[in-house]
Amino acid sequence: MRKLVVLLIVFIALYSCKSEIKDNSDQFKQGVFEIPAGEGYSKTIITRKDSLQIEEYDKIVSVSNDSTSGEKRIKHIDTLYIKWKNNFFYTLRMKSPKKELDKDPIFVQITKLKENSYDFSAKIGYSKYKTDGTIYKVK
Repeated sequence: MRKLVVLLIVFIALYSCKSEIKDNSDQFKQGVFEIPAGEGYSKTIITRKDSLQIEEYDKIVSVSNDSTSGEKRIKHIDTLYIKWKNNFFYTLRMKSPKKELDKDPIFVQITKLKENSYDFSAKIGYSKYKTDGTIYKVK
């Protein structure tokens, strides 16, 4: 009887240590998302549907005249193709590239999942340029 109790305690202790990783990354494949404002740009609203990602943001440009200086906001809308390799890695390509740099794919890796957001690391093409950020799900 004593062995049974010890065995039961060991089993309960091991079972309680069981780590359950919840993969909720599928929720980020479609919907409306937001990237908070950063230096030189306003917040970005992202809409994902099927294989398209539409990004809406204001580019902030410094404007100066002879006597005044200020900022001007220029509205931009970019359409990109999104291709998911798995739940944690996807590639973006501009639908209508305007510059040479826009022709390069953007490789995005999800580095940390949260309930309604994820942290990511993005790299443009095969360059050394890399950026990190957080995307929040709005809808």
